[in-house]
Amino acid sequence: MRVLVTGGAGYIGSHMVKVLLEKGYEVVAVDSLERGFRNAVDDRAKFIEGNLLDKSFVEHIFSSDHFDGVIHFAAYIAVGESMEYPGMYFENNVAGALHIIQAMQKNSMNNFIFSSTAAVYGTPVVIPIAEDHPKKPESPYGESKLMVEKILQWFHDRNNMHFTVLRYFNASGASLDASTGERHAPETHIIPNVIKAASEQSTFRLFGTDYDTPDGTCIRDYIHVLDLCDAHILALEKLVKDGGSYTYNVGTGKGFSNKEVVEMVKKVSGVDLQVEYAQRRPGDPNQLIADATKIKTELGFEPKYSDLETIVKTAWKWHLTK
Repeated sequence: MRVLVTGGAGYIGSHMVKVLLEKGYEVVAVDSLERGFRNAVDDRAKFIEGNLLDKSFVEHIFSSDHFDGVIHFAAYIAVGESMEYPGMYFENNVAGALHIIQAMQKNSMNNFIFSSTAAVYGTPVVIPIAEDHPKKPESPYGESKLMVEKILQWFHDRNNMHFTVLRYFNASGASLDASTGERHAPETHIIPNVIKAASEQSTFRLFGTDYDTPDGTCIRDYIHVLDLCDAHILALEKLVKDGGSYTYNVGTGKGFSNKEVVEMVKKVSGVDLQVEYAQRRPGDPNQLIADATKIKTELGFEPKYSDLETIVKTAWKWHLTK
C-alpha cells in the first residue's frame, strides 16, 4: 500500500513515516521544510519538498503518482501564534488541506486521514471529553482544524470522500531508539521545555497554581507519539477496507498535572531543577482529558507507551542525542 504523508518532516509526521515503513508500506513524504527538518525523514521514504499552498505543486503530486491513502499532518500548530496571526493560520491550515482534497478527487483517489485536535472543543463542559462534545474553538488554530473537518464532511456527503478525523490530545514522547523526537521552533509544549530546563540546569517557569485540580496545576491527557502513529494505521486500514467517515479522539482517558510532569522529569533526568511559579495564562482550562472509548471499541486501539514515565524517558533520551 502506498501512502502520502504531508508534513512528513515534522514531529508527528516523521515518526509516522518511520512506523509506516517498518510495517511494510511504501511512503512518500511531502514537506515545505519551513518548520520541518529534512534529516528527520527516514531515508527509505521518497521525499518531495514543496508548499501545499501552491496548488499546481499539489496537483502535480497526485497526477504523477497514485496513493492508497493520504495522512495529512502539515499545519501550523501554535495556539498563541494563531491568536496573533489568524489569517496565516486560516490560509495555511485550511487552504493547504483543501488543495489536497481537491487534487485527490480530481485524480480519483480517496482515503484521507486528518490530523485534528482537541482544540476544536474549546473549554470543556464535561470531563472526559467525548467526540459529540460541543465544538467551540477558542483560537484560530482550533477553528482552522474544525473548518477542515467540516470541509471533509461536505466532500463525503456530496462526493463520497472517505475520511477519518483524529482529534489528538497532547502528543508527546520520542521514538524508542532516540532517532526522532519533538522539535518545534519556538517550543511551546511543556514536556520538552521542562526537559530543556533540566538539561541546561536552568529554572523552569510553570504557569498557574490556582486551577481547580488536586495540586492546583493544569491536567492534560498525554498520548505517546508512537501510540498516535498506531491510531493512524488502524484508522487507515479501516478506511481502505470499509470506506465511510469517522471521527475519533486519540488520548488515554487519564490526565497528568503540570507538577506531575515536572516531578517525572526530575526523576528520569536525576536533575533537581528549580521551578518558578507564575500567573496562569489566559484560556488554559483546568483539565483536558479524552474519552477514548470510541477508538478503543471500534478500532481496537490500546496505547502501549503512554504512561508518563515512558513518555518522559523516551523524550529525555532523544534530547540527549541532539
